[in-house]
Amino acid sequence: MAVTSKQIAELAGVSRGTVDRALHNRGRVNPEVAERIRQIAKELGYAPNALGRALVKTSHGIRLGVILQSIETPTMRIVSQGVAQAAQELKSTGVELMIREISRLDAAQVLECMDQFVAEGARGLAISPNNAPEIRTRIDELHEANIPVITLNSDAPGSKRLCFIGMDNYRAGQTAAGLMRLLLPKGGKVFPLTSHLNNTAHNSRLNGFTDTLSMETGDAPLTLLPFQPCFDRDDFAYEITQHILASHPDLAGVYVAANGQRGACEAIRDAGLTGRVRVIAFDLTPPNDQLLRDGNITFLLDQNAFEQGYRPPLLLSDYLIHQRRPERELLYTDIRICTKYNTGAPIPSRPV
Repeated sequence: MAVTSKQIAELAGVSRGTVDRALHNRGRVNPEVAERIRQIAKELGYAPNALGRALVKTSHGIRLGVILQSIETPTMRIVSQGVAQAAQELKSTGVELMIREISRLDAAQVLECMDQFVAEGARGLAISPNNAPEIRTRIDELHEANIPVITLNSDAPGSKRLCFIGMDNYRAGQTAAGLMRLLLPKGGKVFPLTSHLNNTAHNSRLNGFTDTLSMETGDAPLTLLPFQPCFDRDDFAYEITQHILASHPDLAGVYVAANGQRGACEAIRDAGLTGRVRVIAFDLTPPNDQLLRDGNITFLLDQNAFEQGYRPPLLLSDYLIHQRRPERELLYTDIRICTKYNTGAPIPSRPV
């Protein structure tokens, strides 16, 4: 009598869907669980149906390209870990990931890498873009050539990308504004610090924050100082924040929309104002986790950076092999509010 996937699911203590994903390498299965399922299937002599064997066979030789910018930042290093995990899981199916990591934001390098991947036979790309119009144009050109592109971490709105995976950055900015309002019920001056003006995610977080507070009315409104960019550099963030503190000794809050958290917190600490000047920032990275625990940062908004690197290669593989489109065009990761009381070292979140 033939062994069924239902029997394997019962023995492994998982759902039939999990068995199907593990045996057909369709992603999003814990590696230890997947190995247990495959071992049970092997011992029982389970053979997938003809369609399943054909689908696995078609995956062999598929090449995908992944391009990550600002790789020097702690957040993008976590994104890179997600990509590496996806590469490991896809390798057994014959899907190869070609990965390029770029320092800072460099549209010219991104375009060069995109062209190079296509020349090397990539059938799909996952990229973290900036808002350069040339990148959106190239995404559209690849779409016309039947080469799907998924954007991650930062989006290229208006382009023909297959989908975007990342935080709803405008809403995250609104969330930060609400938290700052709670921290400063008597009002006060707030300084917004961003990183890159040509990064869609950074701009959206900044706009969500400033738009929300600008619409506020009441007896004790927050006064927004002009924002400044630090270009992901802590030394720039330190100097900028130091200057703001000197010009506004009554500063009540700092909103760090992207990177530069350490520099801003050091300037506040050196001024003897840690705890008095409230700081809201992004991303539960190891350095930020320590700043949170030490009381330098009051709230961190985490975006599950690991998932943003892990999911795009799996979705591209699923689209190319099984013709399954992502369930939505915008696949938002959670906005998690972290305090020193509810967090520790960041642990990648991966479903079974």
